[in-house]
Amino acid sequence: MIDENVKIHDFFSLEMKVGFVAREKQKINDFAFNMWIFIPNSLDINRFTYTKEEFYKDLTSHIRLITPTYLLKNIADQQLPPFIFLQNSINDLVSYSDKASRNNYEYQLKMFLSIVKSSLREEVSHIVSGKSGNNKDLLIQSYQSDVEKITTRYRSLFPRLHAPSVSNELLEYFQFGDEFLSNLIEFHTFRLIQALKEGQSEIFERTKDALLAIVNKEIAYKKEKGYLVVDEGVNRNNQELVYHLGMLKKYAESNLYLDVKKGKDGVWVEQILFSLAAGLSMIFATVIAFSFQLKFGTFTMPMFVALIVSYMLKDRIKELSRYYFAHKFNKRYFDHKIKISTHKSEIGWVKESMDFISEQNVPADILKKRDRSSILEANNRAGSERVIRYQTMMQLNRENIDANSEYPAAGVNEIFKLNISHFIQKMDNAEFPLYCPDHDAGYKIVHGEKIYYLNLILQAKNREQWDLKRYRIVFNRNGIQNIETFS
Repeated sequence: MIDENVKIHDFFSLEMKVGFVAREKQKINDFAFNMWIFIPNSLDINRFTYTKEEFYKDLTSHIRLITPTYLLKNIADQQLPPFIFLQNSINDLVSYSDKASRNNYEYQLKMFLSIVKSSLREEVSHIVSGKSGNNKDLLIQSYQSDVEKITTRYRSLFPRLHAPSVSNELLEYFQFGDEFLSNLIEFHTFRLIQALKEGQSEIFERTKDALLAIVNKEIAYKKEKGYLVVDEGVNRNNQELVYHLGMLKKYAESNLYLDVKKGKDGVWVEQILFSLAAGLSMIFATVIAFSFQLKFGTFTMPMFVALIVSYMLKDRIKELSRYYFAHKFNKRYFDHKIKISTHKSEIGWVKESMDFISEQNVPADILKKRDRSSILEANNRAGSERVIRYQTMMQLNRENIDANSEYPAAGVNEIFKLNISHFIQKMDNAEFPLYCPDHDAGYKIVHGEKIYYLNLILQAKNREQWDLKRYRIVFNRNGIQNIETFS
Protein backbone atom coordinates (compact mmCIF):
# COMPACT_ATOMS: atom_id res chain seq x y z
CA MET A 1 0.00 0.00 0.00
CA ILE A 2 1.20 3.53 -0.80
CA ASP A 3 0.11 6.70 1.01
CA GLU A 4 1.16 10.19 0.00
CA ASN A 5 0.86 13.73 1.30
CA VAL A 6 1.91 17.00 -0.37
CA LYS A 7 2.48 20.27 1.49
CA ILE A 8 4.43 23.53 1.30
CA HIS A 9 7.92 23.19 2.78
CA ASP A 10 9.05 26.77 2.21
CA PHE A 11 8.41 29.62 -0.26
CA PHE A 12 10.06 27.76 -3.13
CA SER A 13 9.86 24.09 -2.16
CA LEU A 14 7.20 21.39 -2.05
CA GLU A 15 7.40 18.46 0.33
CA MET A 16 5.93 15.11 -0.63
CA LYS A 17 5.82 12.32 1.91
CA VAL A 18 5.18 8.93 0.32
CA GLY A 19 4.67 5.89 2.53
CA PHE A 20 5.43 2.40 1.21
CA VAL A 21 3.72 -0.09 3.54
CA ALA A 22 5.01 -3.65 3.22
CA ARG A 23 2.61 -6.53 3.76
CA GLU A 24 3.47 -8.61 6.82
CA LYS A 25 3.08 -12.07 5.27
CA GLN A 26 4.85 -11.26 2.01
CA LYS A 27 8.65 -11.48 1.96
CA ILE A 28 9.27 -9.34 -1.15
CA ASN A 29 7.09 -6.26 -1.65
CA ASP A 30 7.25 -4.33 -4.94
CA PHE A 31 5.95 -0.78 -5.36
CA ALA A 32 5.68 1.68 -8.25
CA PHE A 33 5.17 5.42 -7.91
CA ASN A 34 5.08 8.02 -10.70
CA MET A 35 4.89 11.79 -10.52
CA TRP A 36 3.65 13.65 -13.60
CA ILE A 37 4.44 17.39 -13.61
CA PHE A 38 2.51 19.60 -16.06
CA ILE A 39 4.42 22.87 -16.56
CA PRO A 40 3.10 25.97 -18.41
CA ASN A 41 4.99 26.42 -21.68
CA SER A 42 5.49 30.12 -20.94
CA LEU A 43 8.04 29.16 -18.25
CA ASP A 44 10.34 27.73 -20.97
CA ILE A 45 11.07 24.49 -19.14
CA ASN A 46 12.02 21.72 -21.57
CA ARG A 47 14.71 19.08 -22.13
CA PHE A 48 17.09 21.71 -23.52
CA THR A 49 16.71 24.33 -20.76
CA TYR A 50 16.22 21.96 -17.82
CA THR A 51 18.44 18.90 -17.77
CA LYS A 52 18.21 15.72 -15.74
CA GLU A 53 21.17 16.86 -13.66
CA GLU A 54 19.35 20.10 -12.75
CA PHE A 55 16.17 18.19 -11.90
CA TYR A 56 18.02 15.88 -9.52
CA LYS A 57 19.70 18.88 -7.89
CA ASP A 58 16.25 20.39 -7.30
CA LEU A 59 14.77 17.10 -6.04
CA THR A 60 16.16 15.80 -2.76
CA SER A 61 14.84 12.71 -1.03
CA HIS A 62 15.30 11.05 2.34
CA ILE A 63 14.26 7.49 3.08
CA ARG A 64 13.33 6.52 6.62
CA LEU A 65 11.46 3.78 8.42
CA ILE A 66 7.82 4.46 9.21
CA THR A 67 7.63 5.32 12.90
CA PRO A 68 6.16 2.42 14.92
CA THR A 69 2.60 3.22 15.97
CA TYR A 70 1.67 3.42 19.66
CA LEU A 71 -1.21 5.17 21.37
CA LEU A 72 -0.18 7.88 23.80
CA LYS A 73 -1.78 6.00 26.69
CA ASN A 74 0.27 2.90 25.82
CA ILE A 75 3.49 4.89 26.01
CA ALA A 76 2.41 6.21 29.40
CA ASP A 77 2.01 2.60 30.57
CA GLN A 78 5.27 1.75 32.32
CA GLN A 79 4.94 -1.96 31.58
CA LEU A 80 4.70 -1.69 27.77
CA PRO A 81 7.11 -0.78 24.97
CA PRO A 82 8.70 1.60 24.23
CA PHE A 83 9.20 2.65 27.87
CA ILE A 84 10.15 -0.83 28.98
CA PHE A 85 12.77 -1.10 26.20
CA LEU A 86 14.33 2.20 27.25
CA GLN A 87 14.35 1.20 30.91
CA ASN A 88 16.00 -2.15 30.14
CA SER A 89 18.65 -0.50 27.97
CA ILE A 90 19.58 1.83 30.86
CA ASN A 91 19.82 -1.10 33.26
CA ASP A 92 22.13 -2.93 30.82
CA LEU A 93 24.23 0.21 30.33
CA VAL A 94 24.77 0.63 34.06
CA SER A 95 25.56 -3.07 34.52
CA TYR A 96 27.87 -3.69 31.53
CA SER A 97 28.78 -0.39 29.86
CA ASP A 98 30.22 -2.16 26.81
CA LYS A 99 29.89 -0.97 23.23
CA ALA A 100 26.77 -3.04 22.57
CA SER A 101 24.94 -1.69 25.63
CA ARG A 102 25.96 1.90 24.82
CA ASN A 103 24.70 1.58 21.24
CA ASN A 104 21.45 -0.04 22.38
CA TYR A 105 20.88 2.68 24.99
CA GLU A 106 21.22 5.45 22.40
CA TYR A 107 19.06 3.52 19.92
CA GLN A 108 16.25 2.97 22.45
CA LEU A 109 16.45 6.60 23.58
CA LYS A 110 16.01 7.90 20.03
CA MET A 111 13.23 5.41 19.26
CA PHE A 112 11.37 6.44 22.41
CA LEU A 113 11.51 10.11 21.38
CA SER A 114 10.46 9.42 17.78
CA ILE A 115 7.52 7.30 18.89
CA VAL A 116 6.37 9.91 21.44
CA LYS A 117 6.53 12.59 18.73
CA SER A 118 4.38 10.53 16.35
CA SER A 119 1.91 9.61 19.11
CA LEU A 120 1.50 13.21 20.26
CA ARG A 121 0.82 14.31 16.70
CA GLU A 122 -1.77 11.57 16.13
CA GLU A 123 -3.44 12.14 19.51
CA VAL A 124 -3.87 15.87 18.87
CA SER A 125 -5.22 15.18 15.36
CA HIS A 126 -7.70 12.67 16.80
CA ILE A 127 -8.93 15.10 19.46
CA VAL A 128 -9.65 17.90 17.00
CA SER A 129 -11.14 15.64 14.31
CA GLY A 130 -14.80 14.83 13.96
CA LYS A 131 -14.09 11.16 14.77
CA SER A 132 -13.73 11.95 18.45
CA GLY A 133 -17.43 12.88 18.72
CA ASN A 134 -18.58 14.63 21.90
CA ASN A 135 -15.87 13.14 24.12
CA LYS A 136 -13.36 15.92 23.60
CA ASP A 137 -13.31 17.01 27.25
CA LEU A 138 -12.52 13.45 28.35
CA LEU A 139 -9.91 13.08 25.61
CA ILE A 140 -8.20 16.30 26.70
CA GLN A 141 -8.18 15.13 30.32
CA SER A 142 -6.65 11.84 29.17
CA TYR A 143 -4.08 13.77 27.09
CA GLN A 144 -3.11 15.84 30.12
CA SER A 145 -2.79 12.73 32.30
CA ASP A 146 -0.76 10.78 29.72
CA VAL A 147 1.66 13.67 29.15
CA GLU A 148 2.20 13.97 32.90
CA LYS A 149 2.91 10.23 33.22
CA ILE A 150 5.32 10.16 30.26
CA THR A 151 7.42 13.11 31.43
CA THR A 152 7.49 11.93 35.06
CA ARG A 153 8.49 8.38 34.20
CA TYR A 154 11.06 9.43 31.62
CA ARG A 155 12.72 11.88 33.99
CA SER A 156 12.67 9.32 36.81
CA LEU A 157 15.16 7.25 34.79
CA PHE A 158 17.85 9.95 34.88
CA PRO A 159 19.13 9.22 38.43
CA ARG A 160 19.82 5.60 37.38
CA LEU A 161 22.44 6.89 34.91
CA HIS A 162 24.55 8.42 37.68
CA ALA A 163 26.92 5.49 37.90
CA PRO A 164 30.72 5.33 37.54
CA SER A 165 30.38 3.27 34.36
CA VAL A 166 28.25 5.92 32.57
CA SER A 167 30.18 8.73 30.87
CA ASN A 168 29.16 12.39 30.79
CA GLU A 169 28.54 12.03 27.06
CA LEU A 170 25.88 9.37 27.67
CA LEU A 171 24.30 11.58 30.36
CA GLU A 172 24.12 14.40 27.82
CA TYR A 173 22.28 12.15 25.38
CA PHE A 174 19.54 11.65 27.96
CA GLN A 175 19.37 15.41 28.55
CA PHE A 176 19.06 16.02 24.81
CA GLY A 177 16.07 13.69 24.90
CA ASP A 178 14.67 15.45 27.97
CA GLU A 179 14.82 18.84 26.25
CA PHE A 180 13.40 17.43 23.00
CA LEU A 181 10.53 15.76 24.89
CA SER A 182 9.68 19.03 26.63
CA ASN A 183 9.69 20.90 23.31
CA LEU A 184 7.46 18.26 21.76
CA ILE A 185 4.85 18.54 24.50
CA GLU A 186 4.90 22.33 24.34
CA PHE A 187 4.56 22.41 20.53
CA HIS A 188 1.76 19.86 20.22
CA THR A 189 -0.17 21.34 23.13
CA PHE A 190 -0.05 24.70 21.38
CA ARG A 191 -1.27 22.94 18.22
CA LEU A 192 -4.22 21.60 20.19
CA ILE A 193 -4.99 25.01 21.71
CA GLN A 194 -4.87 26.67 18.29
CA ALA A 195 -7.13 24.08 16.65
CA LEU A 196 -9.72 24.31 19.43
CA LYS A 197 -9.65 28.10 19.41
CA GLU A 198 -10.19 28.30 15.65
CA GLY A 199 -12.83 25.60 15.30
CA GLN A 200 -14.39 24.73 18.68
CA SER A 201 -14.48 27.87 20.80
CA GLU A 202 -16.72 26.45 23.57
CA ILE A 203 -14.38 23.55 24.25
CA PHE A 204 -11.42 25.93 24.01
CA GLU A 205 -12.84 28.13 26.78
CA ARG A 206 -13.46 25.12 29.02
CA THR A 207 -10.04 23.52 28.53
CA LYS A 208 -7.77 26.52 27.91
CA ASP A 209 -6.51 26.79 31.49
CA ALA A 210 -5.72 23.08 31.76
CA LEU A 211 -3.84 23.05 28.46
CA LEU A 212 -1.90 26.23 29.25
CA ALA A 213 -0.95 24.67 32.59
CA ILE A 214 0.83 21.88 30.65
CA VAL A 215 2.73 24.46 28.58
CA ASN A 216 3.64 26.66 31.55
CA LYS A 217 4.87 23.66 33.50
CA GLU A 218 7.22 22.65 30.69
CA ILE A 219 8.48 26.22 30.24
CA ALA A 220 9.23 26.49 33.96
CA TYR A 221 10.99 23.11 33.85
CA LYS A 222 13.16 24.18 30.90
CA LYS A 223 14.15 27.39 32.65
CA GLU A 224 15.07 25.42 35.74
CA LYS A 225 17.28 23.09 33.68
CA GLY A 226 18.84 25.89 31.68
CA TYR A 227 17.24 24.84 28.39
CA LEU A 228 16.43 27.47 25.78
CA VAL A 229 12.90 28.95 25.78
CA VAL A 230 11.10 31.44 23.54
CA ASP A 231 12.15 35.02 24.30
CA GLU A 232 9.46 37.51 23.30
CA GLY A 233 11.82 40.46 23.19
CA VAL A 234 15.22 39.30 21.91
CA ASN A 235 15.36 38.04 18.33
CA ARG A 236 18.96 36.82 18.64
CA ASN A 237 17.97 34.39 21.39
CA ASN A 238 15.14 33.03 19.25
CA GLN A 239 17.49 32.52 16.31
CA GLU A 240 19.65 30.38 18.55
CA LEU A 241 16.55 28.54 19.78
CA VAL A 242 15.35 27.73 16.25
CA TYR A 243 18.80 26.40 15.33
CA HIS A 244 18.93 24.34 18.54
CA LEU A 245 15.45 22.90 17.91
CA GLY A 246 16.60 21.73 14.49
CA MET A 247 19.69 20.06 15.94
CA LEU A 248 17.65 18.26 18.61
CA LYS A 249 15.15 17.07 15.99
CA LYS A 250 17.92 15.76 13.76
CA TYR A 251 19.50 13.89 16.68
CA ALA A 252 16.26 12.38 17.98
CA GLU A 253 15.04 11.12 14.60
CA SER A 254 18.36 9.93 13.17
CA ASN A 255 17.62 6.29 14.04
CA LEU A 256 14.76 6.11 11.56
CA TYR A 257 16.75 7.35 8.56
CA LEU A 258 18.16 4.56 6.43
CA ASP A 259 21.62 4.26 4.93
CA VAL A 260 21.51 4.81 1.18
CA LYS A 261 24.05 4.03 -1.52
CA LYS A 262 23.22 5.62 -4.86
CA GLY A 263 24.67 4.48 -8.18
CA LYS A 264 23.79 4.38 -11.85
CA ASP A 265 21.36 1.67 -12.88
CA GLY A 266 22.64 -0.93 -15.37
CA VAL A 267 26.26 0.26 -15.38
CA TRP A 268 27.68 -2.97 -16.80
CA VAL A 269 25.03 -3.21 -19.52
CA GLU A 270 25.73 0.37 -20.54
CA GLN A 271 29.47 -0.29 -20.82
CA ILE A 272 28.87 -3.44 -22.89
CA LEU A 273 26.63 -1.50 -25.28
CA PHE A 274 29.17 1.30 -25.63
CA SER A 275 31.89 -1.29 -26.27
CA LEU A 276 29.67 -2.82 -28.93
CA ALA A 277 29.32 0.61 -30.56
CA ALA A 278 33.11 0.95 -30.62
CA GLY A 279 33.39 -2.55 -32.10
CA LEU A 280 30.92 -1.78 -34.92
CA SER A 281 32.85 1.33 -35.90
CA MET A 282 36.12 -0.62 -35.84
CA ILE A 283 34.62 -3.34 -38.06
CA PHE A 284 33.63 -0.70 -40.61
CA ALA A 285 37.10 0.90 -40.63
CA THR A 286 38.84 -2.49 -40.89
CA VAL A 287 36.66 -3.66 -43.80
CA ILE A 288 37.38 -0.44 -45.72
CA ALA A 289 41.13 -0.73 -45.07
CA PHE A 290 41.33 -4.40 -46.13
CA SER A 291 39.20 -3.84 -49.24
CA PHE A 292 41.32 -0.95 -50.54
CA GLN A 293 44.55 -2.72 -49.62
CA LEU A 294 43.60 -5.79 -51.66
CA LYS A 295 42.59 -3.70 -54.67
CA PHE A 296 45.19 -0.90 -54.71
CA GLY A 297 48.04 -2.20 -52.58
CA THR A 298 49.51 -0.94 -49.30
CA PHE A 299 51.48 2.20 -50.08
CA THR A 300 49.21 3.93 -52.62
CA MET A 301 47.30 7.21 -52.72
CA PRO A 302 43.83 5.52 -52.89
CA MET A 303 44.78 3.48 -49.81
CA PHE A 304 45.89 6.64 -48.01
CA VAL A 305 42.60 8.45 -48.84
CA ALA A 306 40.57 5.38 -47.83
CA LEU A 307 42.26 5.24 -44.41
CA ILE A 308 41.54 8.93 -43.79
CA VAL A 309 37.87 8.63 -44.83
CA SER A 310 37.36 5.40 -42.87
CA TYR A 311 38.85 7.01 -39.75
CA MET A 312 36.50 10.02 -40.13
CA LEU A 313 33.44 7.81 -40.64
CA LYS A 314 34.52 5.43 -37.85
CA ASP A 315 34.16 8.16 -35.24
CA ARG A 316 30.75 9.18 -36.59
CA ILE A 317 29.52 5.58 -36.64
CA LYS A 318 30.77 5.13 -33.09
CA GLU A 319 28.93 8.24 -31.85
CA LEU A 320 25.71 7.36 -33.73
CA SER A 321 25.83 3.83 -32.35
CA ARG A 322 26.41 5.14 -28.83
CA TYR A 323 23.45 7.52 -29.24
CA TYR A 324 21.22 4.69 -30.53
CA PHE A 325 22.21 2.29 -27.76
CA ALA A 326 21.91 5.01 -25.09
CA HIS A 327 18.37 5.76 -26.29
CA LYS A 328 17.43 2.08 -26.08
CA PHE A 329 19.23 1.77 -22.74
CA ASN A 330 17.33 4.69 -21.19
CA LYS A 331 14.03 3.10 -22.17
CA ARG A 332 14.86 -0.11 -20.29
CA TYR A 333 16.90 1.18 -17.34
CA PHE A 334 16.47 3.88 -14.70
CA ASP A 335 18.79 6.81 -14.04
CA HIS A 336 19.79 5.66 -10.55
CA LYS A 337 19.57 2.61 -8.35
CA ILE A 338 19.66 3.22 -4.60
CA LYS A 339 20.37 0.43 -2.13
CA ILE A 340 18.77 1.02 1.28
CA SER A 341 19.97 -0.61 4.48
CA THR A 342 19.77 -0.38 8.25
CA HIS A 343 22.28 -1.69 10.76
CA LYS A 344 24.44 -2.67 7.73
CA SER A 345 21.71 -5.05 6.53
CA GLU A 346 20.17 -4.37 3.12
CA ILE A 347 16.38 -4.16 3.26
CA GLY A 348 15.62 -3.20 -0.33
CA TRP A 349 16.33 -0.88 -3.23
CA VAL A 350 14.86 2.09 -5.07
CA LYS A 351 15.15 2.98 -8.75
CA GLU A 352 14.36 6.42 -10.15
CA SER A 353 14.27 8.11 -13.55
CA MET A 354 13.17 11.44 -15.03
CA ASP A 355 12.15 12.25 -18.61
CA PHE A 356 10.25 14.84 -20.58
CA ILE A 357 7.25 13.10 -22.14
CA SER A 358 5.46 14.24 -25.29
CA GLU A 359 1.72 14.80 -25.15
CA GLN A 360 1.10 11.74 -27.34
CA ASN A 361 2.90 9.45 -24.89
CA VAL A 362 1.02 10.57 -21.77
CA PRO A 363 -1.49 7.84 -20.78
CA ALA A 364 -5.16 8.69 -21.28
CA ASP A 365 -6.04 8.27 -17.59
CA ILE A 366 -3.32 10.79 -16.63
CA LEU A 367 -4.65 13.36 -19.14
CA LYS A 368 -8.17 12.76 -17.88
CA LYS A 369 -7.04 13.34 -14.30
CA ARG A 370 -5.21 16.49 -15.43
CA ASP A 371 -8.69 17.81 -16.42
CA ARG A 372 -7.68 20.79 -18.54
CA SER A 373 -10.10 23.68 -18.97
CA SER A 374 -11.56 24.31 -22.44
CA ILE A 375 -9.36 27.34 -23.12
CA LEU A 376 -6.25 25.51 -21.96
CA GLU A 377 -7.15 22.51 -24.12
CA ALA A 378 -7.54 24.84 -27.09
CA ASN A 379 -4.17 26.45 -26.37
CA ASN A 380 -2.55 23.06 -25.88
CA ARG A 381 -2.74 22.39 -29.59
CA ALA A 382 0.11 24.88 -29.83
CA GLY A 383 1.90 23.28 -26.88
CA SER A 384 0.80 25.16 -23.77
CA GLU A 385 2.28 22.63 -21.32
CA ARG A 386 5.39 20.53 -20.95
CA VAL A 387 5.23 17.21 -19.10
CA ILE A 388 7.89 15.70 -16.82
CA ARG A 389 7.52 12.11 -15.68
CA TYR A 390 9.42 11.07 -12.56
CA GLN A 391 9.32 7.31 -11.97
CA THR A 392 10.13 5.41 -8.80
CA MET A 393 10.24 1.67 -8.27
CA MET A 394 10.89 0.23 -4.83
CA GLN A 395 11.42 -3.27 -3.50
CA LEU A 396 11.35 -4.03 0.23
CA ASN A 397 12.35 -7.24 1.99
CA ARG A 398 9.86 -7.66 4.83
CA GLU A 399 11.93 -10.30 6.64
CA ASN A 400 15.03 -8.10 6.73
CA ILE A 401 13.03 -5.14 8.03
CA ASP A 402 11.57 -7.21 10.86
CA ALA A 403 14.93 -8.82 11.69
CA ASN A 404 16.60 -5.45 12.34
CA SER A 405 14.16 -3.96 14.84
CA GLU A 406 12.39 -4.93 18.04
CA TYR A 407 9.59 -2.60 16.98
CA PRO A 408 6.94 -3.44 14.37
CA ALA A 409 7.98 -1.39 11.31
CA ALA A 410 5.24 -1.05 8.70
CA GLY A 411 7.57 -0.05 5.87
CA VAL A 412 9.41 3.09 4.79
CA ASN A 413 8.61 6.72 4.07
CA GLU A 414 10.36 8.52 1.23
CA ILE A 415 10.30 12.28 1.74
CA PHE A 416 10.79 14.33 -1.43
CA LYS A 417 11.54 18.04 -1.53
CA LEU A 418 11.16 19.69 -4.94
CA ASN A 419 12.63 23.16 -5.32
CA ILE A 420 10.87 25.15 -8.06
CA SER A 421 13.37 28.03 -8.30
CA HIS A 422 14.18 27.05 -11.90
CA PHE A 423 10.50 27.44 -12.80
CA ILE A 424 10.26 31.10 -11.78
CA GLN A 425 13.26 32.46 -13.68
CA LYS A 426 11.24 33.51 -16.75
CA MET A 427 8.04 34.50 -14.97
CA ASP A 428 6.47 37.94 -15.26
CA ASN A 429 6.33 40.17 -12.20
CA ALA A 430 3.76 39.13 -9.66
CA GLU A 431 2.25 42.65 -9.50
CA PHE A 432 -0.30 43.26 -12.27
CA PRO A 433 -2.14 46.62 -12.59
CA LEU A 434 -5.92 46.49 -13.08
CA TYR A 435 -8.11 49.45 -13.97
CA CYS A 436 -11.57 50.30 -12.71
CA PRO A 437 -13.75 53.41 -13.12
CA ASP A 438 -13.58 56.26 -10.64
CA HIS A 439 -16.17 59.08 -10.58
CA ASP A 440 -13.69 61.88 -9.82
CA ALA A 441 -10.44 60.81 -11.46
CA GLY A 442 -11.99 58.83 -14.29
CA TYR A 443 -10.13 55.66 -13.30
CA LYS A 444 -8.11 54.15 -10.53
CA ILE A 445 -5.54 51.38 -10.47
CA VAL A 446 -6.13 48.27 -8.40
CA HIS A 447 -3.18 45.96 -7.80
CA GLY A 448 -3.70 42.42 -9.00
CA GLU A 449 -1.41 39.43 -8.68
CA LYS A 450 -0.30 37.21 -11.55
CA ILE A 451 -0.18 33.51 -10.75
CA TYR A 452 0.83 30.31 -12.50
CA TYR A 453 -0.35 26.74 -12.00
CA LEU A 454 1.86 23.69 -11.71
CA ASN A 455 -0.20 20.50 -11.86
CA LEU A 456 1.04 17.32 -10.18
CA ILE A 457 -0.53 13.93 -10.85
CA LEU A 458 0.67 11.29 -8.39
CA GLN A 459 0.24 7.75 -9.66
CA ALA A 460 0.73 4.92 -7.17
CA LYS A 461 0.41 1.20 -7.78
CA ASN A 462 -1.51 -0.48 -4.96
CA ARG A 463 -1.30 -4.21 -5.66
CA GLU A 464 -2.69 -4.36 -9.24
CA GLN A 465 -4.64 -1.09 -8.98
CA TRP A 466 -3.25 2.30 -10.03
CA ASP A 467 -4.44 5.13 -7.78
CA LEU A 468 -4.37 8.72 -9.05
CA LYS A 469 -4.39 11.98 -7.12
CA ARG A 470 -4.08 15.50 -8.49
CA TYR A 471 -2.54 18.54 -6.80
CA ARG A 472 -2.42 22.05 -8.23
CA ILE A 473 0.42 24.29 -7.06
CA VAL A 474 -0.41 28.01 -7.16
CA PHE A 475 2.82 30.02 -7.42
CA ASN A 476 4.45 33.13 -8.86
CA ARG A 477 7.69 35.08 -8.54
CA ASN A 478 7.07 35.51 -4.82
CA GLY A 479 6.97 31.75 -4.30
CA ILE A 480 4.34 29.10 -3.62
CA GLN A 481 0.99 30.62 -2.65
CA ASN A 482 -1.20 27.56 -2.14
CA ILE A 483 -1.67 23.85 -2.85
CA GLU A 484 -5.09 22.70 -4.05
CA THR A 485 -6.13 19.06 -3.84
CA PHE A 486 -8.48 17.33 -6.26
CA SER A 487 -9.97 13.94 -5.49
